[in-house]
Amino acid sequence: MSGALVIISVYLFLVGSCVASFINVVIDRVPQGKSIVSDRSHCDACQHPIKAYDLIPVISYILLRGKCRYCKQKIGLQSFIIECLGGLMMLFCFYRFGVSWMTPLSFLIFMILLAVTMIDFDTMTIPNGLVISLFVLAVLHYFIWPELDLLTRVIGMVSVSGIMLAMTLMIPDSFGGGDIKLMAASGFLLGWANNLLAAFIGILIAGVYAIYLLMTKKNSRKDHIAFGPYLSVGIFMALLYGNDIIRLYLSLFHL
Repeated sequence: MSGALVIISVYLFLVGSCVASFINVVIDRVPQGKSIVSDRSHCDACQHPIKAYDLIPVISYILLRGKCRYCKQKIGLQSFIIECLGGLMMLFCFYRFGVSWMTPLSFLIFMILLAVTMIDFDTMTIPNGLVISLFVLAVLHYFIWPELDLLTRVIGMVSVSGIMLAMTLMIPDSFGGGDIKLMAASGFLLGWANNLLAAFIGILIAGVYAIYLLMTKKNSRKDHIAFGPYLSVGIFMALLYGNDIIRLYLSLFHL
């Protein structure tokens, strides 16, 4: 690996971890109805405001050995993992799309889906603000990727969400409103074919997990599970590899 590529990789990792650090704030504050910009970061244990030099993504956690500088209470590992994941995913998007607008766009989409995943796991809800943010990025994707025409995207908005809405009207609580809105935004991003693929992947993963919960008796049939995280996995996979997966599937039937 050349020296220039190493420098670029380190820079991208740092940028990705910084964005992920902000996503940590979103994950923590949005469900509580707190501002994500005006309130200063503080230790949850001692409530002491955290100085800027203790908010450097990844590095501060390592230097502080995962503890608050003031009360020495342990800092949750989740924030550190998300910051590292953000850096790694920025690198992954760069190596997937190279020097193009799709690199930052796909990374930001991943960050929003990550926030959806973590918040839905914790609260069983998907904030409207995250869905709107995803739709805004989907509109940007329309201008960056005009090969996917407007009609295909509009059909995509109802290809999955329409079915989910109909099922919810017939069988109450089949799907949450957040899931329906998430797949509508995803439909405009991916188009109808890849949105159907995203839903299939999400349903498949959720089904496997639900079977595991039932077999281990950790959940009963009446219990609900957060569906947004699995849909998010499907959406991101379809964004990155949807056309390749569909092409491979059709080749099995020589279509």
